[in-house]
Amino acid sequence: MNRAERWLPDLLAGVGVLVVALVEVDRSYEPPPGAALLVVAGVAVAVGLARRLPAAALAVAWGTGTVQILLGVDPMLSEALLAVVAFGCARWGRPLTVWLSGLSIPLSAAIAVLMWSPYAFYEAMRMLGVERLAVDSYSRYDWRLAAALVGFALLATPWLLGLAVRFAARSQDSHRSQVAAEAQRDQAEEIARLREEQAQLARDVHDVVGHSLAVILAQAESAQYLEEADTQGLKTTMANIAGSARSSLEDVREVLASTAGQASAATRAAQHADLDSLVEGVRASGHEVVTTEVGTPHPMPPELAVVAFRVLQEMLTNAIKHGRRDQPVHVERHWEGDLRIEVRNALPAGDPAPGGGQGLDGMRRRLEAVGGRLDVRRRADPPTFTATAWVPVRNR
Repeated sequence: MNRAERWLPDLLAGVGVLVVALVEVDRSYEPPPGAALLVVAGVAVAVGLARRLPAAALAVAWGTGTVQILLGVDPMLSEALLAVVAFGCARWGRPLTVWLSGLSIPLSAAIAVLMWSPYAFYEAMRMLGVERLAVDSYSRYDWRLAAALVGFALLATPWLLGLAVRFAARSQDSHRSQVAAEAQRDQAEEIARLREEQAQLARDVHDVVGHSLAVILAQAESAQYLEEADTQGLKTTMANIAGSARSSLEDVREVLASTAGQASAATRAAQHADLDSLVEGVRASGHEVVTTEVGTPHPMPPELAVVAFRVLQEMLTNAIKHGRRDQPVHVERHWEGDLRIEVRNALPAGDPAPGGGQGLDGMRRRLEAVGGRLDVRRRADPPTFTATAWVPVRNR
């Protein structure tokens, strides 16, 4: 919409006021005096500016009133349309314009009754069809009081209405802004949730595939030490490799099912989260594992059982990848209020221990998400790497 189209309603309003006022002047004067026409033009311009330029409309209204008093032009009914200016100043004006327009209402009413004659008031009341009001006010009270009250009500009512509409619009704008802010917040939360789900999926796939490949690689490497005639040992090793691969595929399916929003995925995953099966899987790969369990095991919620399983899985993966094959992997589980899992393995001389890679970072994130923590340490004499995880037994 261009500027001309935006101003069209205001232009039509001004022209309409001008036509009405000219008809009144034509009926009241013969011939119409130039001063009356000047006042009429001022009223029309003020009404036309009331919406787009309320401050200018207020200034034109005051200028028109000043000219009317100085030139001695009697009040006209068409001047009642200045109520549009009062409404426009309260509805669309700046705060200063609102205050000035509000102060102008009683001030203009007081000036009018002081400057005009009683005849002008009686004539206006007669044209409105309420001349009885003028007669009663003259016989009982000072006519100026009635004139002031009429003028004040004529301008104060639309001004208050404009103020009410202004506050209502501001309230609606505030509500829309709040709704928009809430929508943006919900969108940001949804994006954060999706990113966390993606990160969780990456950690799960890393843990599952990394552990399975480490076990399969260890089993494959152990096959080279079998004697050529040991076909039964080779078959056992291949069966272990197939079992590890099959278990890995099943774990990946569980991970993908959980990201698909299946409510029972966590429960199903917890049913497969057997810590002893992880240890047996590493033993089947040819690694010696020494296990110790202290205290009485406690049942854990499915999500905590899965965390404990994934953490131990990653610990064992690091032990297989970085530990010495000729030294046992020590796995300790302590049930001391919380579950404390400790995995310790010997390191080859000069080989680096696991650093701050995705595996350790994934374990930390898992544990912190449920109120647990992770501690990793390396000893130089003898070269040893120890990872300790604290898993809450119950949700916190």
